[in-house]
Amino acid sequence: MAEEQKHKNDIYGNVDDPRNVKEEAPAIPAATVVLLRDADKGPEILMLRKNSKIAFGGMWVFPGGRIDDEDFVDGVSEEDSARNNAARTAAARESKEEAGIDLDIDAFVWFAHWTPPPSTPKRFATWFYAARATEQSIEIDGGEIEDHRWISAEDALARHTAGEIDLVPPTWITLYHISRYDSVDAVLERFRSQEPRYYSTRVVKNKDGIRVAMWAGDAGYDDWDADVAGSRHRLVMPESGFTFENDTVNY
Repeated sequence: MAEEQKHKNDIYGNVDDPRNVKEEAPAIPAATVVLLRDADKGPEILMLRKNSKIAFGGMWVFPGGRIDDEDFVDGVSEEDSARNNAARTAAARESKEEAGIDLDIDAFVWFAHWTPPPSTPKRFATWFYAARATEQSIEIDGGEIEDHRWISAEDALARHTAGEIDLVPPTWITLYHISRYDSVDAVLERFRSQEPRYYSTRVVKNKDGIRVAMWAGDAGYDDWDADVAGSRHRLVMPESGFTFENDTVNY
């Protein structure tokens, strides 16, 4: 049980006392790319399974990783990295290392940026991109990545609910939104048509002891209180399956 609790704290932060952080861990800049291809039943997404012995071990994720120093353009701030291509370069480089594929960064559509709770031990502030996949075959590295699959968003979410795969909240939310569209073109057009969304996540427990991830616009966000009545922009995360509640943000 102690190991399971540590695993959950590594992902969600310390939800028992989430604001009691003596020194906020610096967020490591990172980037990921959601690769999409059309299939008979709608878009499929490339997902990779992390080695169980590393950070976020066992999780199913999109290709990506931390932004290295050489990815940055000289003289340009880290905050502008999504615009100056450092984050795109990192996402493409990591995709090559993890899955053996070459990607065109000019085809990437930036649609989100995620920052974990301040109590998370190892925080990755991550730019999320989407792109249409090419016909290249996938060759996982066998080290950091143990497995891969092309899967529809609906299937991935159903497998998560059934306890067959493990997903972190940003991955779950991304899959949820992709599940609403029936083609790669529709997904990419939607992402292009809106400003990238910034998510600074706060995770707490509600009165029933269930973890709740909240974002700006949720009535409980400012006070870190999942039981406050009002607007909702949150992911409720019981063991039986996650539920996205939103009546505030237009997706």
